[in-house]
Amino acid sequence: MDCSVAQCLEVVGEWWSMLIVRDAFRGVTRFDDFCARLGISRNVLNQRLAHLIDAGVLERRTYSEHPPRYDYRLTPKGKDLWPVLTAMRQWGDRWEAPDGPPVEIIHKGCGQVTEVIGVCSVCGEVLSGRDVRAVDRRSLDRVPDTDR
Repeated sequence: MDCSVAQCLEVVGEWWSMLIVRDAFRGVTRFDDFCARLGISRNVLNQRLAHLIDAGVLERRTYSEHPPRYDYRLTPKGKDLWPVLTAMRQWGDRWEAPDGPPVEIIHKGCGQVTEVIGVCSVCGEVLSGRDVRAVDRRSLDRVPDTDR
């Protein structure tokens, strides 16, 4: 499907994938630590890690030759999932956390609890879905030539 949302879901749309990415952002790098924190079966974790590596979201680094052991680290592509994960967490905090957010995000710069908001990268205005419009770039190729 020629849709960026669908392509993103192909990579991280499976339940365990975003939880693995979440824990990677929290500093988890080792197979046994992912397994213990997530309560995921070893075979499912192995499949999900392999998928995330193949997709370029994680990379595997050897930390022990005998026996072979690996760290799993976010790549630049994986690190770019931070706003996606943050938006999902904030939505869950607002709509699905009846006892309040289980985790608070503290801005290191000012030390305050914060939420991440979307702003226009050009003018800095705070954005909502009502403030933007989607333009199909492919349709721009089919604009009739009016200079004839």
